[in-house]
Amino acid sequence: MNKENILKELHFKASRSSGAGGQHVNKVSSRVELYFDLEKSTILSENEKQLLKQKLASKLTKENHLILSCEATRSQHRNKEIALQKFLQLIAENLARPKKRRPTKPTKASLRRRSETKQRTAAKKTLRKKPKLD
Repeated sequence: MNKENILKELHFKASRSSGAGGQHVNKVSSRVELYFDLEKSTILSENEKQLLKQKLASKLTKENHLILSCEATRSQHRNKEIALQKFLQLIAENLARPKKRRPTKPTKASLRRRSETKQRTAAKKTLRKKPKLD
């Protein structure tokens, strides 16, 4: 995915942030909200859109909009950068296909070690029993 093309599809909205900042926080809109419309995206293929809908179901609105907000710093520009990084990381993580697991057999040595420890444990437990008086 090309970063410049993604930026064309993103919409940013600034609002007043909560938290530290004193009087400054009441005057400046430093909180940034990032909006991404998954349905109208031209960068993503239909398969990628379906995959993202499934994986990001809890983060999407009913209209399939992804909204990320950031109010970590007092700077609106820095918050915008952080929100963009969060978005790119989220998309990259959820589009990555996991490696297919190839089943393997346990080695002969591990099977032998397992049976030896089982025999040792069984012997230990038989020694704990009361002796039979026959």
